[in-house]
Amino acid sequence: MTTSFLDHLSASLPAGTLLLGNDIGARYHCDWTGRNPFPPIAVARPASTDEAATILRLCHAAGQPVVVQGGLTGLAGGATPRGGELALSLERLNGVESIDVAGGTMRVGAGTPLAVVHAAAESVGLQFPLDLGARGSCTIGGNISTNAGGNRVIRYGMARDLILGIEAVLADGTVVSSLNSMLKNNAGYDLKHLFIGSEGTLGVVTRAVLRLHASPRERLTAFVAVDSFEALVALLGAVRRGLGGQLSSFETMWSNYYEFAFRALAPGPRPFAEAHSHYALIEMEALEPHADMARLESLLADVLSAGIAADAVLAHSLAEADRLWLIRDSAGQLIPTLKNPISFDVSMPIAEMAAYLDAVENRVAPILSAQPVWVFGHLGDGNLHVITSLEDPADAPAADRAVYEPLAGFGSVSAEHGIGVIKRDWLHASRNEAERALMRQLKTTMDPKGILNPGRVL
Repeated sequence: MTTSFLDHLSASLPAGTLLLGNDIGARYHCDWTGRNPFPPIAVARPASTDEAATILRLCHAAGQPVVVQGGLTGLAGGATPRGGELALSLERLNGVESIDVAGGTMRVGAGTPLAVVHAAAESVGLQFPLDLGARGSCTIGGNISTNAGGNRVIRYGMARDLILGIEAVLADGTVVSSLNSMLKNNAGYDLKHLFIGSEGTLGVVTRAVLRLHASPRERLTAFVAVDSFEALVALLGAVRRGLGGQLSSFETMWSNYYEFAFRALAPGPRPFAEAHSHYALIEMEALEPHADMARLESLLADVLSAGIAADAVLAHSLAEADRLWLIRDSAGQLIPTLKNPISFDVSMPIAEMAAYLDAVENRVAPILSAQPVWVFGHLGDGNLHVITSLEDPADAPAADRAVYEPLAGFGSVSAEHGIGVIKRDWLHASRNEAERALMRQLKTTMDPKGILNPGRVL
């Protein structure tokens, strides 16, 4: 059946759309985790929504399972093929279709890299504020499918808050075009929310209308060291009060992550002469650069004199700011250097963080032996990233238990990276039975044959 189906699919599409056999590169075998790589039976690369609809219509008729792939930067195994699956890559649905400067919107293909969106917005004096370390390779479709967060959630919210409209193809090939570009549209159900964060299990997003914001005249960056988690929380409070809506990022690093990242990826003079327990990278969107720089300097002086901060530096050039951000953004380069890396993306109320991390360290220590646990994240959003390295890959389930079990009842096993395959068995720790039952009902209704990303999320 597979050969005849692929022959029929190939004949129904323009030449070059379907990759078979040796033409399927290794990049289609796995997402960024590197775990459980597996070749798809073929890779379909539609160049239009109509081609995507043809592919899904034929797959639906044949009961052919499909794994949807974007930039393959995911960390939950959601885009990694499983046995017998066809990969639907959105890489050719790529490009900025239009920008409405007055309305503050941009229409793009789902395969457009985030960095391309950033450049297009900046070219007209606007910004698309969703930002994360994988900006050069992650795609808008992937950002939408996982409801990506990133570095500026504290100011602009998650991807969900930056999407006005979408076009999606359902499992049976039906195209739902809801490319709304209005900020206010309460005419019935807002269907885009069915697809944002559903990880391609309910439909495949092919195009989107993005909400743009005014660009700041300048971004001011400060790097602050503190000597306790309590001081880090106090610093966040002081910065929120002092900067208000101009605070766009408050990124935090525990000392072990800072030391590893700085030693491995950012050689040169260190920002601080002495080591500290925690570090915060603060970004302010300046309206009046000179006045706002003075305001930020005054705020740093206040937290230093109050004993909240132990030390602080202020970037006085774009190069200095980029160097500080390099330390924070180094996780994508850090993970591949580790033996059997495993990463976690969790969220919880800030008040629970200290006790939670103590519990995790106590539970995970017997599993890791001498391996460290690197912690960083978006403190203002309640989001922590935890990375470690396993001596034996067989220890992964035990590490999962050590990290996820203490979250039950108050936290989430996925703050911004999705559930995919890797976290599927832990969904119950964050969603109750009634919620999971409704998810299953939605899945059955919209994908009755279960061909879209089967085994992901649910």
